[in-house]
Amino acid sequence: MPRLSRAAAAALTAEDMVDAAMTVLITEGLDNVNMRRVAAELGVSPIPLYNRIGNKDALLDAMAARIGSEFFLPVGEYEHWTDYARRWCHRLRERLLAVPDHRLFLRAGRKYLVAAAEPLIEKIRTVGYDRPGAVDLARLLMWSVIGHTAVELGHTKAPTEPIDTDQLFATHVDLLVDGLARREP
Repeated sequence: MPRLSRAAAAALTAEDMVDAAMTVLITEGLDNVNMRRVAAELGVSPIPLYNRIGNKDALLDAMAARIGSEFFLPVGEYEHWTDYARRWCHRLRERLLAVPDHRLFLRAGRKYLVAAAEPLIEKIRTVGYDRPGAVDLARLLMWSVIGHTAVELGHTKAPTEPIDTDQLFATHVDLLVDGLARREP
């Protein structure tokens, strides 16, 4: 990409920089996301990135925050927690599959995933679970979805024949949610 003028480089926002970093992530992988590579994607020196974003860790956090904000799923007022949990799991899977490397948001202490689980936790509490119990159920669902998508994305090799992953995932979530629902207080 040709170098931007000094004025154009000065007009770049942090969002522009995160956009460029996301492009690098999707096209080249997380290991290639660094200040120099993102600057090259933007056609600038790394200095504007350091001035607006900070360092590589801050850039990765901003990317994780962007992806994390896409995890949120509105809760239906009269929706039972099990129906919401199913929708929540499918939404989380959809967002995880859109990002080629789970390390991006797992490296941030999972804070973005934990924040995204908060509506699920509160919905689970509506049937009588205390907060620690609801957190445990949400954690089981989250970890299950993360593990399933990691296998799907090929980060872990599973000894299976070709399968319909959408159907397998739906069955997996149904069995898990139905089993957890049997434990309602």
